[in-house]
Amino acid sequence: QMWEEAIALGKELAEQYENEMFDYEQLSELLRKQAQFYENIVKVIRPKPDYFAVGYYGQGFPTFIRNKVFIYRGKEYERREDFEARLLTQFPNAEKMKTTSPPGDDIKNSSSQYIQCFTVKPKLDLPSKFHRPVSEQIVSFYRVNEVQRFEYSRPVRKGEKNPDNEFANMWIERTIYVTAYKLPGILRWFEVKSVFMVEISPLENAIETMQLTNDKINNMVQQHLNDPNLPINPLSMLLNGIVDPAVMGGFTNYEKAFFTEKYMHEHPEDHDKIEKLKDLIAWQIPFLAEGIRIHGEKVTEALRPFHERMEACFRQLKDKVEKQYGVRTVLSSLDDRRGSRPRSMVRSFTMPSSSRPLSVASVSSISSDSTPSRPGSDGFVLEPLLPKKMHSRSQDKLDKDDLDKDKKEKKKEKRNSKHQEIFDKEFKSTDISLQQSEAVILSETISPLRPQRPKSQVINVISSERRFSVSPSPPSSQGTPPPITPRTKLSFSIQSNLELNGMSSSDIPDVPPPLPLKGSMADYGNLMESQDLISPTTSPPAHQRVSP
Repeated sequence: QMWEEAIALGKELAEQYENEMFDYEQLSELLRKQAQFYENIVKVIRPKPDYFAVGYYGQGFPTFIRNKVFIYRGKEYERREDFEARLLTQFPNAEKMKTTSPPGDDIKNSSSQYIQCFTVKPKLDLPSKFHRPVSEQIVSFYRVNEVQRFEYSRPVRKGEKNPDNEFANMWIERTIYVTAYKLPGILRWFEVKSVFMVEISPLENAIETMQLTNDKINNMVQQHLNDPNLPINPLSMLLNGIVDPAVMGGFTNYEKAFFTEKYMHEHPEDHDKIEKLKDLIAWQIPFLAEGIRIHGEKVTEALRPFHERMEACFRQLKDKVEKQYGVRTVLSSLDDRRGSRPRSMVRSFTMPSSSRPLSVASVSSISSDSTPSRPGSDGFVLEPLLPKKMHSRSQDKLDKDDLDKDKKEKKKEKRNSKHQEIFDKEFKSTDISLQQSEAVILSETISPLRPQRPKSQVINVISSERRFSVSPSPPSSQGTPPPITPRTKLSFSIQSNLELNGMSSSDIPDVPPPLPLKGSMADYGNLMESQDLISPTTSPPAHQRVSP
């Protein structure tokens, strides 16, 4: 599952396939694998193994491990007890040491075998390419991989013991181990080449603890924003442990230990550190507010009383902190850490024409780029996937409607050209001018004043098999084509239009009746408007016209 390493090797192969071997088939296969690797990095949760420091002390060990310390990479989900049991099976005569402090010379020079084992924390060393904050899912790989520095912290008390506040005199003795190579490598363990120790003051420890707590809240909030299906229990325990003072005490112990006049008088050099700690306390409030908001949206009814108590504790905490340390806003901080929303989550919509309507899903999808989908989300909540699917369907439907509309227009133009040729041929043979006939016969647009045809005047176009010709006059009963009538019979007024539909101008209803059901995909604008073809009581099936 080290896809980052696979991508680096894939890029070397891609260079060979593209510029040396010109094997585009292998290149395409390789690029598809790389795309899958990138997707896995973002979506797949990988287990984080633990690292253990193991010291082999005594003259009873072989020379290549005698009195040396090694850093081991444990297996997935392997606990320290299991690792120790596996280690002791290789050295059944060895004795396990009970302390984590470095042993004395008496143990190192003894003829026995002593094994010291304890858990160490890898030190994050981000590559230089990450010059800006990135997603926690990307950074999490480098927290346990490509690491060479490891630390072990041991609390040490100095000065008088304060029973009321243990943080006032708790120092941290931190040991740093540097291995010969980065882990993991060709082996799951490497020798420690250098060891040094630093001491962390109680105030510095408080600053570090607050920073880690804020990062933990922020990372968990990001995970729930990116994946709404995550379980809510870890978030509940984290928030309640910070908000409810009865659980852990919060930062009240820090205030009692470091924000007093006595401490500031005795340690004037810590003024800047105290201000930094106050700033971290103020920054914790907006992180908690976002976490509690997400918790309120996902909490079940059974845990609703628990959530309400947590909200009440948070309101008291918020009023106190904002009054003493000021107000912080989380918008810029979270947006900078998370970055802009990926383009894959934003559906672009391009209209082919300005008059094209948008569906409701399309409008909501477009407006979601600037408007948060949930109130109080500060604009960085990812909208659910359902509106996007609806949007893509509506867009496909609009595209399909446009395509059908274009086909209809082409059919109309083709039909018009045929009609034009027929009428030109017939009218030229009789030496009749076509200036007026073109305006009447070739018109396919319904007049705005023309009323809708009532249902009682509509014939069943499906059962009718009559074929109408486009000639200006109906065929005679003998079956011979009649002579062309004068042009004046083709010209009509609005009055003839009304009579053509079986009603007078006084019979026009205020609200026109609904359109009759279509028998086919014909357009109502293609109706013939000749008084000789249409009787006052019937309407022709417009879609059944054919050329003579």
